[in-house]
Amino acid sequence: MTSQGFKKTKVDHCLYIRQFFGGNFIILLLYVDDMLIVGQDAILIRKLKDELSKFFNMKDLGPTNKFWVWILPGIEKQTMAITRKKYVERVLKKFNMKNIKPASTPLAAHFKLSKKDCPLSKVEKLEMSKIPYASAVGSLMYAMVYTQLDIAHVVGIMSRFLFNPGRAHWEAVKWILRYLWGTTKFCLQFGGYDSVLEGYTDSNMVGCPDGRKSTSGYVFTFAGGVVSW
Repeated sequence: MTSQGFKKTKVDHCLYIRQFFGGNFIILLLYVDDMLIVGQDAILIRKLKDELSKFFNMKDLGPTNKFWVWILPGIEKQTMAITRKKYVERVLKKFNMKNIKPASTPLAAHFKLSKKDCPLSKVEKLEMSKIPYASAVGSLMYAMVYTQLDIAHVVGIMSRFLFNPGRAHWEAVKWILRYLWGTTKFCLQFGGYDSVLEGYTDSNMVGCPDGRKSTSGYVFTFAGGVVSW
């Protein structure tokens, strides 16, 4: 990529940018063997693809509709939406929860999770070892990192008990999966707003029942869409 005049960004070593005369640019995102090319000039993008094809075998899959997550046209004109509906469907199928009743909140108020809910006896620990708790939390974390900012806090809570989860923790994880099923129509939409960066932050007060620690949270939006949380 550097031989083609691209510069690797400092904030993300998978992201390369090249500026052209007249203000044109190409942004290239490279992840293992997948590549996403974004630019203003179709001719420049075509030339880049031709040059890259000289170095290694490349298959052009056409306009992007999937790159880790699914990319779709937004509801409004000149907007783009990112959804994870198909990913959620795969996760629910994996954990045999395809026909579950959806939930309206990330976690119900009656869940008061703490270390007191962790199993103590060998029998309880053996029973919980048969439950794919860590795998489920990992699946939730993947969704949270890429699109699902509204479960960031509860996934953080579930991650505290990975070393020794109890039945109450597993019930809470299943609740979060129910919430994902109930929000599959939600998406992140970008465009249609001024290119302004806005940030918000807040924290709860002594929210952890075990360590009496507070949890802080933040969210940043750009051009109407959430970009960091």
